[in-house]
Amino acid sequence: MTDQPPLDIATHVRSFLDLSDAGGHAIAAMINDAQDRKRARRGWPRGKPDTDRPLEGYVLAMVFEKSSTRTRVSFDIAMRQLGGSALILDSGTSQLGRGESIADTARVLSRMADAIMVRTDDHAKIEEMARFAHVPVINGLTDRSHPCQIVADLLTIIEHRKALPGLEVAWFGDGNNVLHSILEAAALMKFNVRVATPAGYEPEAEFVEMARKAGSTVTLTNDADAAASGADVLVTDTWISMGQAHAEEKLAAMEPFRVDAALMAMAKPDAIFLHCLPAHVGDEVSAEVFEGPQSVVFDEAENRIHAQKSVLLWCFGKLG
Repeated sequence: MTDQPPLDIATHVRSFLDLSDAGGHAIAAMINDAQDRKRARRGWPRGKPDTDRPLEGYVLAMVFEKSSTRTRVSFDIAMRQLGGSALILDSGTSQLGRGESIADTARVLSRMADAIMVRTDDHAKIEEMARFAHVPVINGLTDRSHPCQIVADLLTIIEHRKALPGLEVAWFGDGNNVLHSILEAAALMKFNVRVATPAGYEPEAEFVEMARKAGSTVTLTNDADAAASGADVLVTDTWISMGQAHAEEKLAAMEPFRVDAALMAMAKPDAIFLHCLPAHVGDEVSAEVFEGPQSVVFDEAENRIHAQKSVLLWCFGKLG
């Protein structure tokens, strides 16, 4: 018996490689579901399943080619709370690190698990995984985008009483994968983004154009103060990603884009600060901001669990 040929993921299974795979209505449904499930669990032990156990019997295979804390824990706990289970594969303890092709890995895991979450470097790898898999594939992070993180960020923003349409989000530092997904979210959820980066570190043009074509205002600037002025949300990320070269040169370029108290004061009085973590306090964000009253980074981190639950439910056709 031979494996089935690659399936068209758009018509046969719901994979979540980028936010646009779901669309704005589904993202809104995810956020609403996450809020409802989070409220219903208030005061419960983290490992207790939700009352409806919607993924009872389901197994998620988690593939890690990059190290992880929040992604690993949040998907594991998400599956437990939904009534299912998860298993972990990494390059050091599986055939992934010894030359098995992505296509073969996808076909094998499709016969052993109900969905696959992948955290890797090259976005082409997860696209190939989804092309050969017969089950949903979820992007836990690639060098191109980080959609699951942004679902958690949107949930956090709404929890802090901010409506998404017309929201002014300001980004500081490197034009990286997290920013790409923020721009994609802006296109879907109708908010605006001010991007403050050093010259040469701008986000990929396709994400900027995607947001602009959808009606969002995207401002690209080298002036951090201009980006922060009147903003509702300030966001940054680590300046040096795992394995990135030329660190000293990049750190020097990023210095003017640190989110400190003076920059935070230029935003609206009720503005909030987001960071996907891990943070290098003293580099991209000052200790005063990171530990300050406008920082919601640990709400944001906790919300990874609730966001992943809704992503999983969407992928299995139980939401949206």
